[in-house]
Amino acid sequence: MTTTTTMTSTVSVMPTNLVHIIDDDEAICDALVWQLHTRGIECTVWSNAEDFLDALQPEWVGCIVLDIRLNGMSGLACFDALIENQCQLPVIFITGQGDIQMAVCALKKGAFDFVEKPFNHNDLVDRVLTAFKLSDERRRIEASREVVEERLASLTPREREVMDLILEGRYNKVIANQLVISMRTVEAHRSHIFNKMKVRSAVELAQLLTVMKE
Repeated sequence: MTTTTTMTSTVSVMPTNLVHIIDDDEAICDALVWQLHTRGIECTVWSNAEDFLDALQPEWVGCIVLDIRLNGMSGLACFDALIENQCQLPVIFITGQGDIQMAVCALKKGAFDFVEKPFNHNDLVDRVLTAFKLSDERRRIEASREVVEERLASLTPREREVMDLILEGRYNKVIANQLVISMRTVEAHRSHIFNKMKVRSAVELAQLLTVMKE
């Protein structure tokens, strides 16, 4: 494995977005690293998939540029391992002329994109920047999901019951009858739910919870 920065810095203090290049072709790596650096993008180079998978951390952000054909573990096998590990980093495959069908299969499995050799390095960097946007959006959704989960955890079992009925569009009177409680109790639960979930209405509550389905 060779890197453009020391692994101590890339592991302990990760850049906001980092490109992990996994390729055993030194010439391609050098050219791509140079192009990325001219665009102000940090990157790390891995000469094989095994080393990358051994070092992979769930908090890493950015994207992966992965050669579909590698010595040792193939790029496709590496991608399967990334899927198994629920890695959220977008993957851009580098392919040869005979690898298009494999690349299409990888896209169906969730790969972000692929480029065919010989490729324009500047165009590849453009795709990296697009992959960064996807990575940022995934992190935003994940952060939002964690916030919503914390708020949901603060609700009592009874408040969860009332919330579910609110989300079904039930009126307070109907909720009171169904749960065999008073209207005033339902109103108190509704107020507590809105306060804990930090929303002002049932519509906002429903919108907030859509993040859990993304």
